[in-house]
Amino acid sequence: MSTIAKNIAKVGERIREAAQACGRDAAGIGLLAVSKTKPPTDIRAAHAAGLKDFGENYLQEALAKQVELADLPLIWHFIGPIQSNKCKALAEHFAWVHSVDRLKIAERLSSLRPAELPALNICLQVNVSGEASKSGCTPEELPALAAAVSRLPHLKLRGLMAIPEPTDDQAAQHAAFARVRALAEQLRAAQQLELDTLSMGMSHDLEAAIAEGATWVRIGTALFGARDYPAPPSSI
Repeated sequence: MSTIAKNIAKVGERIREAAQACGRDAAGIGLLAVSKTKPPTDIRAAHAAGLKDFGENYLQEALAKQVELADLPLIWHFIGPIQSNKCKALAEHFAWVHSVDRLKIAERLSSLRPAELPALNICLQVNVSGEASKSGCTPEELPALAAAVSRLPHLKLRGLMAIPEPTDDQAAQHAAFARVRALAEQLRAAQQLELDTLSMGMSHDLEAAIAEGATWVRIGTALFGARDYPAPPSSI
């Protein structure tokens, strides 16, 4: 068994134990393998071990991997920040976009989604920690954004995504994820939106996310190991 396969088994066990601890069915919790900066060979190994959903943050890197891995029946999720000039490729080459945080982006994705493809699954990214460095709409902006996005053709609004401020404080982890869950519940009640997705939780806090209702946990390091980012160019 490869190291990646062993890691997938370990993460799967963490998901099952976390689900059991809060009385949830683990079958309702998807494992999204975050493969940014990792080579296609790692994705092949993860697919061979049973995974099919992969999340990427960098568009050009993702498109190159899609070409190299076109022989595999993979489902591609985009989870990184979105600029307007990325929307055409995102609309054409992804099944899910988790990181929509403003109406302009959603409108472009809708207008550029090829008619022959199924509706693009959308999560709205909400910044529940108020970090200036994080993408995401504010909780106050969310209701209007959700209402507008839910009316766009060629998109299917599935739910919310969040990346709370990292912390080892379990109470703080739970509080942040509980706020995301509460925002989704408010949208369901106020707008009768059929939201079924909470994309939240990563390698260090997936247990808290699952306890608060996560339906996708986005896991990179625990599956593939630490990421090797290229060193910045020398200023000399």
